[in-house]
Amino acid sequence: MLVLIGDFGIKMKNVSSKKRILNDHLHFTNHHFMNYIKELNMEPGKAICYSGFREGQHPGGVFPSYEEIKEDLLILHNHWKYLRLYDCDKHAEIVLEVIRKEKFNFKVMLGAYIVAEANNYGCPWGGSYSEDQLIKNKTINLNQIKKLIHMANTYPDIIFSLSAGNEACVDWTDHYVPVESVIKYVRMIKMGAEQPVTFCENYLPWLDKLKDLVKEVDFISIHTYPVWEYKNIHEAMEYTKQNYYSVADTYPNTPVVITEAGWTTYSNGRGICPSNVSEEYQKIYYNDLVEWSQEADILTFVFEAFDESWKGSNEALEPEKHWGLFTVDRKPKLVMRELISLQNQF
Repeated sequence: MLVLIGDFGIKMKNVSSKKRILNDHLHFTNHHFMNYIKELNMEPGKAICYSGFREGQHPGGVFPSYEEIKEDLLILHNHWKYLRLYDCDKHAEIVLEVIRKEKFNFKVMLGAYIVAEANNYGCPWGGSYSEDQLIKNKTINLNQIKKLIHMANTYPDIIFSLSAGNEACVDWTDHYVPVESVIKYVRMIKMGAEQPVTFCENYLPWLDKLKDLVKEVDFISIHTYPVWEYKNIHEAMEYTKQNYYSVADTYPNTPVVITEAGWTTYSNGRGICPSNVSEEYQKIYYNDLVEWSQEADILTFVFEAFDESWKGSNEALEPEKHWGLFTVDRKPKLVMRELISLQNQF
């Protein structure tokens, strides 16, 4: 039998040796969770990525209202303790205001959305900009970091951690930022705010190009998407574990959080085979992911709460639009219908 753990294979001769290896990893992750408690000052709880943009709304355009965000948080508060927000924009301002005024018991990971500071000609959907724009972007990013620090200090009771950016170093990004710049931003945040600081990125760059960044952050944040890497639902959970342990085993002294993992429910066939996605598959992956995260004491942010119709192409089946556990009109998908039904029984 061949069991993959981390990024290497181990030939198992019997079940007892398999259990021994798995127990070693459980001990490893339990140790990491103690680091979560000690270094991040946090309690156990479920986590989810939240963006409240509805039909006809999008970043930089029409934002959700106070009442719309309040409605969303009323939907979410019985299921999740931790929320991840991606930007220091009006959306984040309203979310934090609602949490404070309505006395919701959420803790928030707040991010600064940094934009391109260098061209990435390898990006298939456009990662090249004029030199003037790249210079302007550095000012935009600096202002984002300053705003992140300000919001962290305004809501220290709600914001439990800070992210210096999102998917800005991976090879395929359309908003490439050199690692040296990210390190500079992390240092600025740590000087200006007290919350632990991270950077959210696909798992692969952490294994090589982000090694210097690991020395700067308080914890590593990885993204894992088996369905984007052509894995079917039967391979998915083991692949997520491999992604996680490949990073966690490389940096045993640094806590590792999963800040994105999920399963879309539709696809137009570009990048994801349509037969590989459905609400049934989303339910399976979600339940497996949550069960493993709880058993291994790994903080995992599920991607994501609600579908976002503004994302990706104009095609209705664009996969970027359909990662939510609820539709864009706030109707629960299969996994949430079953969880809500089970919860109502008690």
